[in-house]
Amino acid sequence: MEFSTLDLATRKFWRATGRAVDLDGRDAWLRAPLGSRGGGNSWLRAEAARRGGALRDDDPDAGLQPDLEGLSGPGFDAAAVHPMIHDFYTHTARWRMEVWSSWSPLFWPGGELISRMFGKRVQQLALPMRPLDVARGIDGRVSVITDGTGAQVAAGWIRTLRGNGDTVFSGCYSRRTLPGADRASVHVTFPLEEGNVQVFLRPQNLPGGGLRLSSPTGPWGADGAYVLVRDRGRYFARRVPVHETFDLYVDGEQVLRTDHVLRMWNMPAVRLHYKLERRGT
Repeated sequence: MEFSTLDLATRKFWRATGRAVDLDGRDAWLRAPLGSRGGGNSWLRAEAARRGGALRDDDPDAGLQPDLEGLSGPGFDAAAVHPMIHDFYTHTARWRMEVWSSWSPLFWPGGELISRMFGKRVQQLALPMRPLDVARGIDGRVSVITDGTGAQVAAGWIRTLRGNGDTVFSGCYSRRTLPGADRASVHVTFPLEEGNVQVFLRPQNLPGGGLRLSSPTGPWGADGAYVLVRDRGRYFARRVPVHETFDLYVDGEQVLRTDHVLRMWNMPAVRLHYKLERRGT
């Protein structure tokens, strides 16, 4: 099967199993960047144009979020977050990342299949399948997307393997308030050809200034993971049983670390650990 046929068949599957959505109306919370054929990062400039702003990709202090205060609300106080975690999110380009990964044997074959058929080909969602894949670490490039006033409304974070330069993730980071929610969530979009994967993460304080971001189980319109596709000019989306937890904390040696668990339904599929170091320190 040719890859173009495979990609089309995948979109047809999501159309058949999802629901029609109105991105100009009740489902505007799902409007997010779409990818182009063959992958790549052309979505960055397209999103900046849609926002009526510009793409700023030469800022050494660029961050995924302009601040964390915009996420505060019932159950989360940004002022209680450790300064190192705050600095990571607001000056992400200043940080280096080392990664360790461990897959569940049950989910490893599926992860390998997705990585070979989609991830490496379209340079997106290419989760590391073996510890040596990330032995030399991961580099990240942050591009800020502004609106017409020059204010940051989103940021692109392109993560590549330091060893060979392959793109692992190409994501758009912002914040968005879901229908009926009492505060904003972290919104992450991974553009794919004529579609995307979106994750809405709810922030929560942890002891010692830690931060938890989680995409739990829940109904349509709540925090969690969604797949969106465009087919013949119409949009379709489905909530999927992928649930993630990111626990960011500063250890006893003042090193910023993150424990990341990705679950399918309620079963852990892959665990990742990140060691984060600020450049020049």
